[in-house]
Amino acid sequence: MQERFREKYRVLGLKIAYYRKKCGYTQEQMAELIDKSWSFVAQVEANNGKKIKGISLETLFTISEVLDVPVEKFFAED
Repeated sequence: MQERFREKYRVLGLKIAYYRKKCGYTQEQMAELIDKSWSFVAQVEANNGKKIKGISLETLFTISEVLDVPVEKFFAED
């Protein structure tokens, strides 16, 4: 991930966390549903503020399907 996009990835991660919690999933459950590790989900959601992980479009589409949230919602400005 390029440093200039760090804030965008952080906001994306926060939105993923919001919709995950709204669906009632833990990070562990979400990880299982998207076939990733718990630590991957934690890094994507940027919940520790230290290491933010970028994700592929394929992973984002999978998250979108699992959470039943249109992909564009992750990029909408509130």
